[in-house]
Amino acid sequence: MTDSAETQTGATPGAAPANTPIEVAVNRLRANGLRITQPRIAILNALIRRDRPASIEQIHNDLKGNTFCDLVTVYRCLAAFENLGLVRRCFFHNGTSLWQINLAGETSYHIVCKASNTMEQLDPQTSAELAAAIKKVEDVLKSRGYKDISHMVEFFGVSPGAGVSPTI
Repeated sequence: MTDSAETQTGATPGAAPANTPIEVAVNRLRANGLRITQPRIAILNALIRRDRPASIEQIHNDLKGNTFCDLVTVYRCLAAFENLGLVRRCFFHNGTSLWQINLAGETSYHIVCKASNTMEQLDPQTSAELAAAIKKVEDVLKSRGYKDISHMVEFFGVSPGAGVSPTI
């Protein structure tokens, strides 16, 4: 790890357990044998600053002025982060991939307005009920011998305030 990357993360060798989101992410990268690079730190920081899922292009735009992060680097880093569970991929109704930081390892669920492409996170109670139902299905699949089970759930509709017919 370079001195500049260490300075940006606030992490020091032999330090206490991670407290900040970037320290949690860096520790997960290290634990999985990935190097800590300036592009990875910059992309993680961009994701941490966002409160909603973002497209690769939006994330890349957040990195303007960072000469280490071309669009291909963003794609590659997000793919690596997804494999580690550091980010979650979700989708607009037209298939566009969106990315969201996922440090706690908990899945959040969204409703996407088909008229405005706005995204709203489901409330905690509804998310918990959905997660419980999905866990039941996963348990059944595991009992049938399936391994490495994953899922993707997104909801799409026209929000009450949109007042516009969806474009499909």
